[in-house]
Amino acid sequence: MDVKNMVLFLKELQQNNNKEWMDANRKWYKKVREDYIVWLDDMNDALAEMDDEYYDTPGRKGINRINNNLMFHPNKPIYKDHFGAGLDKRPNTGDFYLEIGIERCMFAGGLWRPDPKTLRSVRDAIDYDGEELKKILNKKSFKTTFGELYLDEKLKSSPKGFSNDHKHIDLLRNKTFAVVHEFETDEILQGGLKKTLIKVYKEMLPFRRYLNQAVTV
Repeated sequence: MDVKNMVLFLKELQQNNNKEWMDANRKWYKKVREDYIVWLDDMNDALAEMDDEYYDTPGRKGINRINNNLMFHPNKPIYKDHFGAGLDKRPNTGDFYLEIGIERCMFAGGLWRPDPKTLRSVRDAIDYDGEELKKILNKKSFKTTFGELYLDEKLKSSPKGFSNDHKHIDLLRNKTFAVVHEFETDEILQGGLKKTLIKVYKEMLPFRRYLNQAVTV
């Protein structure tokens, strides 16, 4: 994939974030998008080879729209400043998200503010074997790659049905269970994006499997 061309397109788009510019440069956009889809297809195949539970997600199925959702975020610009996609997108589970932006890139995964039923399933799993999740989160290589759980809103008290002195109350109060690995776009302009993605995917896999088992069993 020509990452330099993608970044150049995104820079130009952010300087001219309007439909007129996009219409005039539609051919360029389609070239970048198709290039990205081909690369996603390659990643889809590579991850399927290394993960026997992987859910086939071709590039056209995984890629996200470049348009912002102005219905819910009317103050945002028309177009995003990145190309995003989800892989391993098994229905009703947390996928593996990737984003290539102008200055920053990220690989992320888990459950972002899940619905009450899903959240309850995760909390029940933590109540049952939270030590297993803590073991995953505290692994040295995991902490080096992701740090802590993604910092989002947390309950100030215990969730309904759990006591304030629960041994895993610090986890149970979370509303989001996700991790993020961010890095500068300059790091991949010289190559190595595929290698980095596979490394991060492998490191995140036990965490995602724990969550996905909680919401599917």
